[in-house]
Amino acid sequence: MTARVIVIPNATASTTRININDALAALGSTNSGATEPPDSLNNMLWYDTANHLLKIKAETGGDWISIGYFDQSTDTFKILDDTIVATTAGATTGLIGDQATGTWQAGTGTTESLVSPAKVKAAIDALTEEPIGVGQTWQNMAGSRSVGTSYQNTTGRPIMVSICTNATNRTNFQVSTDNSTWVSVGSLAGYGNIGDEKSSQIIVPDNHYYKATGGSLSIWAELR
Repeated sequence: MTARVIVIPNATASTTRININDALAALGSTNSGATEPPDSLNNMLWYDTANHLLKIKAETGGDWISIGYFDQSTDTFKILDDTIVATTAGATTGLIGDQATGTWQAGTGTTESLVSPAKVKAAIDALTEEPIGVGQTWQNMAGSRSVGTSYQNTTGRPIMVSICTNATNRTNFQVSTDNSTWVSVGSLAGYGNIGDEKSSQIIVPDNHYYKATGGSLSIWAELR
């Protein structure tokens, strides 16, 4: 269907009747056509049959504003992506659209929007660290660890460190955020029998430093 002229020019009675009928047909079909209606008016509705879009001409200028999509194969109306939700005064209150996954993961956007369960899960996964032990394994680090030397956790996740000492003097387990100021988080007191052993376990946050001071180590293992 082609768009019809809705402005009635001066003509003979029969021609005027035809033009009136055409204009009424245009109004009755929401000015349906594959191309913009000729002599279109501001605030006029037009159903664009080429793209199945209902449009309205802007109050000023020649732009057309798309209102919605009509799926002719399923006889359904579809709201367009990124349709803005607003108050009667025009203030934006939300967005009907698929905001970027990064927006959900950042968690800072305030615009109300539609979101898929997959994006909710992705946002939660991005903001939630896996619990210690998931995807980690115990590793024997005795060959690369020694008393009095500090080490840094650079795994990107918390790790657990377990040590066992065999000595008659005290062993302290310490952690630090800057490799300078240390906090004692575990202490193995000295004991009289060399054959006796004691163990201590601590959790070391990501980027923190850790070390054991004093005593003699028999076991150093890390869950990382």
